[in-house]
Amino acid sequence: MILLFGLGFELCCGFVLVVLAAYAVFYAFSTYNSLVSLKNNMDNAWANIDVLLKQRSDLIPNLVEVVKGYMKHEKDVLTKITELRTAMLSATSVKEKAKESEGISASLKTIFAVAENYPNLKASANFIELQRQLTAIENQIADRREFFNNAVLLYNTRIQMIPDAIIALTLGMKAKEYFKVSDEEKKDVQARI
Repeated sequence: MILLFGLGFELCCGFVLVVLAAYAVFYAFSTYNSLVSLKNNMDNAWANIDVLLKQRSDLIPNLVEVVKGYMKHEKDVLTKITELRTAMLSATSVKEKAKESEGISASLKTIFAVAENYPNLKASANFIELQRQLTAIENQIADRREFFNNAVLLYNTRIQMIPDAIIALTLGMKAKEYFKVSDEEKKDVQARI
């Protein structure tokens, strides 16, 4: 009887160990798949922002061309936005693109504010259309930034929580940066008179 009990106990322990090992493997695969899904969602959200940044960049040369005929004394603003466009197109990281994007947004605000001093420019159909398109894209970038930052939040939270952090560390997953708005970009632009 004791022999049967010992044999039953060993089988039971063996079964429990097999179940625990199977659960650990299932959990590891499940966590890995979940983290990959979060990373892909974050990458997709960034890709959507990147498309909008490119669309905005493609409109800037047209804006500069329309504006430079009217704003003869504002060459520094036009030069700056052109330089920022070039820098943003060559940026590779989220942080670099965010920084250059902030500069472009500020420059666009300045151009639109300065345009108040040029009635003929404000009345130009080309300028009005470009301003409408750029404003729409700026709004879309702001919306997509929120989606991206939410995706980054979910991803960063998961890779920092135990036990998921162990799997994330093993796979080399690191926290990602948010697409932040600087205090400078939050300021209103005043038209120069």
